[in-house]
Amino acid sequence: MKRNGKYLFTSESVGEGHPDKVADQISDSVLDAIFAKDPKARVDCETLVMQGTVMITGQITTCAYINIPTIVRQTLREIGFDNAKDGLDWETCGILVSLTEQSPDIAMGVDATNGKEQGAGDQGMVFGYASNETKELMPLPILLSHRLVKRLAQLRHDGTMPYLRPDCKSQVTVEYEGGKPKCVKTVVIAAQNNGSVEDTVLKQQIIEKVIKYVIPANLLSPDVNYVINGTGRFVIGGTLADSGLTGRKIIVDTYGGVGSHGGGCFSGKDPSKVDRSGCYMARYIAKNVVAAGLADQCEVQISYAIGVAEPISVLVNTYETGKIPDEQILELVKKNFNMKPRGIIDTLNLLRPIYKKTACFGHFGRDDVEFPWERCDKAETLKKDLEAAKKA
Repeated sequence: MKRNGKYLFTSESVGEGHPDKVADQISDSVLDAIFAKDPKARVDCETLVMQGTVMITGQITTCAYINIPTIVRQTLREIGFDNAKDGLDWETCGILVSLTEQSPDIAMGVDATNGKEQGAGDQGMVFGYASNETKELMPLPILLSHRLVKRLAQLRHDGTMPYLRPDCKSQVTVEYEGGKPKCVKTVVIAAQNNGSVEDTVLKQQIIEKVIKYVIPANLLSPDVNYVINGTGRFVIGGTLADSGLTGRKIIVDTYGGVGSHGGGCFSGKDPSKVDRSGCYMARYIAKNVVAAGLADQCEVQISYAIGVAEPISVLVNTYETGKIPDEQILELVKKNFNMKPRGIIDTLNLLRPIYKKTACFGHFGRDDVEFPWERCDKAETLKKDLEAAKKA
């Protein structure tokens, strides 16, 4: 995304107790439990949460046995659903499980058999993005939004703000000038609470202990606007106020609306599904391109056909910030990155139980966990190739 002049851009995040994020965390907890025993499993786990009930469905092929209700209850307990007044109580909620195996027609195209290379688990296009506007090479609005809800969770779990409940949302509006972030203009927080705290106290503590803790003072505009629990009350939340479904927060999971999105969700899917693993590779490529100084911004698109290993197309777009033409950067990308499904899995070591941590606070730009697609280990190679390209 490249714009001139001044403009505002807004991104949002949701906390670990938001119903959609609860569903994502349960789906990825099931995936991790299976991968811990069977890295060759095929998993597409969908979760629906509603008042008092969790339903698990999807297609799973595995030789492992896991106790899905136990996994669901443990996940809900870790989030903090310990009161039926929030709509879910980890001890007493109903759990329904309805699963089938992966279609053999899909398995035939995905499995590597008889010398045939592993193909993509579905058709579609995926995108990855990076920008040098932050040290994490992420857009600033989504980065701050994630950190705000993560801070709310921390203060709830450690007892600093014991009246908070699991459901929450954040939204950050940043003013840009000449394509670079200048200041934060508006911060919106919706924080579910148990009703025992005065509204003025709640707002003041969120401003001081959450917003000003997360956002550096020099980034806050002199006229910054804080909107905290904008309706004046947020006691009824969680699944009492909304249902949740795996994969409904795909913009929160990625770049907060910056750049493009192929439409596929991540959670509950093993890495044979390229709408997950392909996005991770696209981010890995884009981040290394920016880290190498080839561009200030980079978006990578990769498209796939089901059962076919080689990508159908690859596109690099630097929004006119590239140090060399995008076509040349694309050639460097093709030279240095294996974008076939098996290549992605091997490069990023994806057949491991690492996915539950992705299901809340974002899949990209994290500084609290180590995700292999966040490495910049190809940057030096790309720098050398850039110098060689300039001399040619």
